[in-house]
Amino acid sequence: MGSTARGAGSSGASHPMAVNETVIAMLRPEPNMAKLADDPAEVRAAAQAAVDAPAGIGTIASYWTEVPLPAAGTWNAPGKGGAQADIVLTAPQDRVPLLFMEVDNCHETAEELADKLEKYARFLRRKVKDTDGRERPMWRTRWTAPATWSGDRTHPPVLLVFNRLGDRNPNRTVPRLIEFTRHLWEGQRQKGGHHHYDGKIPIIATGLRNLRQHGPTGPVFLRFGRTHMQPLREAIGNPRREAADARAREEARLAQEKYKARTARGTGGGGEEGGRA
Repeated sequence: MGSTARGAGSSGASHPMAVNETVIAMLRPEPNMAKLADDPAEVRAAAQAAVDAPAGIGTIASYWTEVPLPAAGTWNAPGKGGAQADIVLTAPQDRVPLLFMEVDNCHETAEELADKLEKYARFLRRKVKDTDGRERPMWRTRWTAPATWSGDRTHPPVLLVFNRLGDRNPNRTVPRLIEFTRHLWEGQRQKGGHHHYDGKIPIIATGLRNLRQHGPTGPVFLRFGRTHMQPLREAIGNPRREAADARAREEARLAQEKYKARTARGTGGGGEEGGRA
């Protein structure tokens, strides 16, 4: 992009520019080193660093921008009360089956962001009849995401990306936003120390500057309700729940094997008694 276009974009279209930069920071496209053979050494060094850095998520076809999420109406003619995702990412090959993304240039208040997340919740709770005549969440008629083994129905995650352009400091906005939206994301703690998030939305926050520098594999994502930064895949996931599910599956498998062994011994014993009679 030339300097004139970049200047126009920065001053007149700052939000679309930030959305584009977010996609690039998530995607982390690799430069073609062959085309940089005649460039200065510092340019080639920076390009090589980008090549050597951890890969991003998905391909350019994995990202959609300005996607309506209707709480009423249809996909093509959405009614009032719904949201519009700045970015929708679908990259199941990279273990991110569905992620909604909102980019804020730090102009919006915590109250305004909370209202936007309420609209997400309204959309995610909406159910419609699918082509097979069965009622299911509307979002599942367009996208897919796996259910957990134990059956809780966690909504798709929402990632908030803060671009430090406006006057509002995300370090002050995010704590207030966490409290305003607690009913949307807070799970139920279980005996094993993990949480169930049935009907809840995983909400994650990061800064565009950190995202540019570290990419989606860097520990720069804060999930609401957690106290430490994580890579994106860990932040949108529930590793403690996954470990508990794995233990439950193993216990169920062992119990089934013991039951089969007892049944086999009982059947064999009956045969021996009958032979002696």
